Amino acid sequence: MQKRPLTPTYLFFYILFWPDTWQIAIGLLAAWLLPPFFMPPDASLFKTVMVFIMMGCIGYAVSGVPARAISRLLRKMLLGAKHP
Repeated sequence: MQKRPLTPTYLFFYILFWPDTWQIAIGLLAAWLLPPFFMPPDASLFKTVMVFIMMGCIGYAVSGVPARAISRLLRKMLLGAKHP
């Protein structure tokens, strides 16, 4: 059996269907949206960076189930009956 050639299209769909892509995206979104609710206005740069990192990690960890559902739904929508 021959290996599939590594093309940009193949990489794009691999990344699109990979659940970790969606976990990373949700984690970054959480890191961008949530910290203003938890930080005092006079927080130092170190505290601000730590809160952003913590929110990103928590967002990544919590989004496992939704990320798998998103990638499963995308596979079903784009590939139809051909998906594994």
